[in-house]
Amino acid sequence: MSVAGRPTIEEPRLTTRQVRRRRVPRHVVVALPLALAGLISLMVSGNAFRPFERITTLEARMASKSDFFRDPEVQRLLLEHGLRVDIHRLGSRGIATQSLKGMDVVFPSGQPAAKLVLDRQERSVRSVRPFVTPLVLGTFRDYADTLVKAGVATPQQAPDGGPTLYYNLDMRAFMGLLDGRAGEKTTADQDGDGTLEGADTWNGIGFDQAGGRSNSGRVLVRTSSVCESNSAGTYLSLLAFVANRNSTPGTQNVNDPQLARDAVTDLAAKIRPLINLQGMWADEQADSYLSDLGESIAPISLIYEHQYLAHQIAYQDTHGRQDIERVLLYPTPYALTEPQLISLTDEGDRLVRLVEQDEELRDRAIELGFRVRFNGEDGTSERLNTYLRDHGIQVPVPNRDETKSYEPDLNVLERIINYVGSCPPPAQDTP
Repeated sequence: MSVAGRPTIEEPRLTTRQVRRRRVPRHVVVALPLALAGLISLMVSGNAFRPFERITTLEARMASKSDFFRDPEVQRLLLEHGLRVDIHRLGSRGIATQSLKGMDVVFPSGQPAAKLVLDRQERSVRSVRPFVTPLVLGTFRDYADTLVKAGVATPQQAPDGGPTLYYNLDMRAFMGLLDGRAGEKTTADQDGDGTLEGADTWNGIGFDQAGGRSNSGRVLVRTSSVCESNSAGTYLSLLAFVANRNSTPGTQNVNDPQLARDAVTDLAAKIRPLINLQGMWADEQADSYLSDLGESIAPISLIYEHQYLAHQIAYQDTHGRQDIERVLLYPTPYALTEPQLISLTDEGDRLVRLVEQDEELRDRAIELGFRVRFNGEDGTSERLNTYLRDHGIQVPVPNRDETKSYEPDLNVLERIINYVGSCPPPAQDTP
């Protein structure tokens, strides 16, 4: 109604604004169940709070077996247990004779160096020998076939009748090529007079008689330094064992100490030229041998079996076939090395327990070519052999001659090493 002719003004009406709710994006809805399932899985496995856990870094000195701890998969497995290993690379004997201050664990590649480390400890230590690996000579097919023609090596038969990867090496006959003197009659003795023309050179034993290749250099084995390396020390023990008529040095004349010392010195003087001719290299031999220039660096290199097998496994994965140019010489008598992981601190004890007990770490060691220790006599090699067969890699066959080279008593071995290598005195731990 209007009053006195004035129009009526209606009261303003308030309207409520409707707020439109945003919908959750469809891709989020789809992904939500998966994310929830992942979170549940992490919580069940105990890994949900892994990023917030404390990672302990262990200081470690290791020799060639650092290959195991440098492997990315092994590092990942250790991180799952809150451990990281900072590796300081050094030869096994160098580990044993130098200061260990600040180290949590050490991993020498053989028992002589491990005993030197253990003898220096004032605390009760925890240790484990997780695997074994034979000492071998890495070479190339043409050189191995030359040794076969010279009568010092024998090829193992490949199961498919193809080129073999492995040869057995008669160490006594082979040492006759290393000593720098004309040896007994071999197939390279063309005139039958019992001497070799140009003896102890590769061409002198027939390398240049096939394939148009030539090498007038000496027949040598490239080794690490005996003052630093377990492999070189083990090789030295092998030479001494053979030179001592397959008898461990230091086991004769035990009732006459002076006569025993003189016998060891005479033996060391006899084998010293076989080592000194190598040049006393101190670097890691497998790295050079397995490089693209390996054959030009050295025809024969002293390595461990696991290094060669790891190369063949990786080569098969990459190329779908074996590397048939690189081959192994298995010496007879043979030498087996037992690396020992030794804890020096409470934190180091954690790593030793883990390596000793964790199945995933053991499985990974097999994939890296190691003969892992298991319960039972056959467990050490059978798991590795099965893995090699499954990956199309020839399995090495043990020589029927099962003569094993035993390392001498530690004091005797140290005397031989110091005589051959003229090694510096060991460093002392500072308080």
